Amino acid sequence: MEPIIIEGTPKTPTVHFDSAEGVFKLEGRSIPENSVEFYKPLVDWLDNYKESPLPKTVVEVKLEYFNTSSSKCILDVFKKLEVIHKAKNDVEIKWYYEEDDEDMLEAGEDYESIIRVPFEMIEIVE
Repeated sequence: MEPIIIEGTPKTPTVHFDSAEGVFKLEGRSIPENSVEFYKPLVDWLDNYKESPLPKTVVEVKLEYFNTSSSKCILDVFKKLEVIHKAKNDVEIKWYYEEDDEDMLEAGEDYESIIRVPFEMIEIVE
């Protein structure tokens, strides 16, 4: 499978989805003009990936901010990961948040309560 590698901008996150590595990254800010358009290739890619996932898939989410429309799209990405996990594959989501960023911690906890995939909350201390 071809990896998806998107350089981040002030409005869109850096994306690194590579099936050869099994570690997928979403990093930066997510306030694109059209969230659905931005995230659709990721959701489609995961649809293909779920056909033959690696034994372990780790998703590292290091978002400093995302808007409401992005949050729905991120949930769609997580739902695809949940399908992979339910098929007896090892999937883990590592949710990073800044030391004083209660909002990002709560957002991660909200996703964790919705999605049946193991989450690890990781505090970034500077």
